[in-house]
Amino acid sequence: MRGPKGLRALLAGPGIVVAPGAYDAMSARLVEQAGFDAVYIGSYATAASRLGLPDAGLVSLREMADHAASAVGAVEAVPVVADAENGFGNAATVWRTVQEFERAGVAGVHIEDHEFGKHMPVPGRVLARDAMVEKIRAAIDARRDPDFVVIARTDAGWLEGGGGLEDAVDRALAYGRAGADLVFLAGVRAPVLATVKDRIPYPLCATDSPGGNVAADEAAGVKLVLYYALALYAAYRAVRDELAAFKTSGDAGTLRREEPAFDRFIGFPRIQDLAVKHGLGR
Repeated sequence: MRGPKGLRALLAGPGIVVAPGAYDAMSARLVEQAGFDAVYIGSYATAASRLGLPDAGLVSLREMADHAASAVGAVEAVPVVADAENGFGNAATVWRTVQEFERAGVAGVHIEDHEFGKHMPVPGRVLARDAMVEKIRAAIDARRDPDFVVIARTDAGWLEGGGGLEDAVDRALAYGRAGADLVFLAGVRAPVLATVKDRIPYPLCATDSPGGNVAADEAAGVKLVLYYALALYAAYRAVRDELAAFKTSGDAGTLRREEPAFDRFIGFPRIQDLAVKHGLGR
């Protein structure tokens, strides 16, 4: 099922929900066709695929919401979860962020307390806990659809300059009390998360851990796991290697054999049927 109701149903059901990250509309459709129950659109893949830039706070609200909307439009029956960064503003402007993502058709977003230093080897900064609590409350108030899922992410547990694991747990508890549907202790790997899960009475969201797997995440109490760069890295490797081979051989013939299957995947038969049905080209 698409949209917020679809995501709510998955979260209410048994087992862990695995959402591979898509980097564009085509990869979102591939995630669905591979049989996964949800798709994730993150800022890491969006910055790389849309802008050719690193995920360092450079993607705007408009770019993220538009990119998420393209993924929503490409799938038929699964919900899309999106990255709303730090809400793109303060508590007074988070309402627009939530409503833009709702208009984009996504099922839910995660909002983080990370203010500076993302993915960079410099001292970072997290928002004061109470200020982040107000952002979460603002996000809850802003949603028009009560099923829209708000995930509260804290980077205190891993960011250089963050307060460490205990601060991350404390923040997760505060964000859950503020109304977040799930809490997300970013950068806390599954073996460590397993040691604190019983202290957190809220469903847990996580990204995949280096060296980890879905079974380990589920054992650590994770309900929703986001494999944020899975499709992006696969595409990077495949395209890089194919281009290198073509540069050497000068022969792209083997790839051209993919054209019929790709045309079916992308939906040419559907458009052709519509053209015939409506008498186009007569």
